[in-house]
Amino acid sequence: MTDAGLRIAVVGVPGQWSTEALATALEDRTGFRHVVDFGTVAFDSTRGTIMHGDVDLCGLDALAVKKLGETYHPSMQDRIELLDYIAAAGVEVLSRPGSLRRVVDRLSGTLVLQHAGIPIPPTVVTEECMAAVHAVERFGAAILKPLYTTKARGMRLLIADGRTDLETEIRAFQSIAGPFLYVQKQVELPERDLGVAFLGGRYLGTYARVRGGQAWNTTIRAGGRYERHDPAPQTIELAHRAQALFGLEFTTVDVAETPSGPVVFEVSAFGGFRGLRDGLGIDAASCFADHLVQRVRERGARARDPVPHA
Repeated sequence: MTDAGLRIAVVGVPGQWSTEALATALEDRTGFRHVVDFGTVAFDSTRGTIMHGDVDLCGLDALAVKKLGETYHPSMQDRIELLDYIAAAGVEVLSRPGSLRRVVDRLSGTLVLQHAGIPIPPTVVTEECMAAVHAVERFGAAILKPLYTTKARGMRLLIADGRTDLETEIRAFQSIAGPFLYVQKQVELPERDLGVAFLGGRYLGTYARVRGGQAWNTTIRAGGRYERHDPAPQTIELAHRAQALFGLEFTTVDVAETPSGPVVFEVSAFGGFRGLRDGLGIDAASCFADHLVQRVRERGARARDPVPHA
């Protein structure tokens, strides 16, 4: 069955490798290519359209959401509202807006994991500076994390060593990142943490981010590197439980294997292609494109045959 004629656009960052890789994979399958910088779309109530250039996104077959912006920020929630409108017009939006809404905000995602009993590092979230100071003192070392961030951008390591003015440091962080303080105990990692990847709820594989040099985090931006990793079955099972809470189409669960067992840092709203490619040799863009096309096919089949067979 040919997929030519399907119009599946990619919401992402034009020119960014993962966005363009997914756009190319979809173009290879459908003959259609369109990359949407969601910061440049326009909703028109008179026409009932959401336009990107000369393309009405409400008239597409599907939208593949790879990134909602180059950086995370609170306006992402408003972009998700626009995705909801597009989905209500009959466009297959993947991942679904409701799923994305629960993970782009670090606090929301953390509360979902906590309610489900998923083990996470000890965490305190507060707007009160001194409560955050006391949390750092109790933890000994902690990471201050903005509620909207990715790849450790804006994060700050604080150590209760008696020499650091924690109150001053935390108030300075608030002035930049906003009033909410997300304080998470620094987990002693075995020089690596893990990205456990899933597509449509199916386990794809696990790669390790290996710390580089003296950096406190394992991100590639801080000199880390990707490697293949074969996690313990309990790690895969925990990551599977965590991602199932959100219903994302493609995601990576950030996990650390600690002496007391695996813990989950977060479930990624968009997942990463590069770790799968460099660590495992998996072409995630092609896998995701096949999955998206199949989902659109299935939706079309349901629309043509809405009455269940006896």
